[in-house]
Amino acid sequence: MDYYGFVRQEIIPLLPEHAPRALEVGCGNGATLAWLKASGLCREAVGVEYSQSASQIAREHLDLVIEGNAEHIDFGSLGQFDLILCLDVLEHLQDPWLMLRRLRERLSERGVLIVSLPNVRHHSVLLPLLLGGRWHYTDAGILDRTHLRFFTRDTARDLLETSGFAIADSCSVGQNWSPSRWWRWLGKWRAAEPFCAVQYLFAARAS
Repeated sequence: MDYYGFVRQEIIPLLPEHAPRALEVGCGNGATLAWLKASGLCREAVGVEYSQSASQIAREHLDLVIEGNAEHIDFGSLGQFDLILCLDVLEHLQDPWLMLRRLRERLSERGVLIVSLPNVRHHSVLLPLLLGGRWHYTDAGILDRTHLRFFTRDTARDLLETSGFAIADSCSVGQNWSPSRWWRWLGKWRAAEPFCAVQYLFAARAS
């Protein structure tokens, strides 16, 4: 499956029971929103996507797809949403704080924002930096060369809270993704979570 085509089923524990209108910033080819529509959680799905090729595919599945840089899009014309997804997108933006404040205005009274952010404190980043002074960008992952911002669990929470959100729930994922059996074993321990979690997921409401 390509970079734009993952269905993000790890967000299931954070989803509301029903969200008639859903917006995803950075929707890729629309796979996650299409899955939410097929499951009956949402009735109308709107996506924003920078990639032209991914946008074309998304239009086959979603009610509306806006192609372009999310930081330059007027969200005000789209109305209110009961669910907004920002899954591995905020770290690509110049000003994720401003983006969140703008999206806060688009949430309905009981709407939910779900955010996922990569954990820069992960051992695959931390150990090479501490032991070898290495910080090598890659084509994908935590040190994706297109990332402009980097977050730990605490700074991710601060990003949301200072942008006008109250965090209702959160979880970490990726402890079992490591190719090393030792790191997979260590990832089961709560104390090691900050170094083994690949991503943090948050569900938040406007405060």
